[in-house]
Amino acid sequence: MIDQLFRHWWLFVVRGVLAIVLGVLALIWPGPAKYVLVLLFGIFVLVDGILATAAGITFHKYFERWWAVLLEGLTGIILGSLTILWPYLTALVLVFFIAAWAIITGILEIVAAIQFRRLIAGEWMMILLGLLSILFGSLLIVSPFVGALALVWLIGIYALVTGTMEIVFAFRLRGLKRDVKILIETDIVS
Repeated sequence: MIDQLFRHWWLFVVRGVLAIVLGVLALIWPGPAKYVLVLLFGIFVLVDGILATAAGITFHKYFERWWAVLLEGLTGIILGSLTILWPYLTALVLVFFIAAWAIITGILEIVAAIQFRRLIAGEWMMILLGLLSILFGSLLIVSPFVGALALVWLIGIYALVTGTMEIVFAFRLRGLKRDVKILIETDIVS
């Protein structure tokens, strides 16, 4: 197995380069990148829905609750189709979902901090975290397009970092292969 890993070290370089290209494109053209990501998500949900629907229909002879898989599939087909038809709306809805999550999480963090104030020293940090979450969610609601743009930038930065790390790992793996080969030859000759 390790030999296969050494032999195919270059695959990690390819993955790293692709991630870096994605990262650069997301940072240079964040608007189009946002909609490409939404469309890819829509395609995934649509295909998954088609497969689940087929499975539900196939299972109707064998399982009592086959209809649950069928409904899951139909839901995927509907949501995937809507995402593909209206990618701008889907991206906007996603930002609002993230905003709602941040605000609700922030409120609950503050409530928990107040509840735990007798048990936990430094609960003010949890309250501060809750306030930051509420502020973040509120900013997304006030300016959802800026929030969507920021998410694409984060994806771009993440892709650049992970792509670079993937390439570094690949070349370390290649060097390790050389070192292991030298060790094996030295042991055989000795």
